[in-house]
Amino acid sequence: MRADGAAPMTAQMSIAKARAAALGRRESKAFEEMINQGRTAFVTAPLEGLLEGGVPVAVEGQIIGAVGVSGVKSAEDAEIARAGITALG
Repeated sequence: MRADGAAPMTAQMSIAKARAAALGRRESKAFEEMINQGRTAFVTAPLEGLLEGGVPVAVEGQIIGAVGVSGVKSAEDAEIARAGITALG
């Protein structure tokens, strides 16, 4: 789903962020931080969405999926993703 006025690419980016969080078993922000701290080789990792906004969903310690959000500031994307997960219980 894309909010009114959001760039069309945000829908695809949110999916990529969720995929990175689910496959990497951590928030996508962790990958962005690795790259920003100089681990530039990670840019070529076989994942897209290595920006903040993807949050894994865990049940009983197991990652079962993730929520990705894109369209506002990255920190807000992650906050919205976490709120969605919390709402699921």
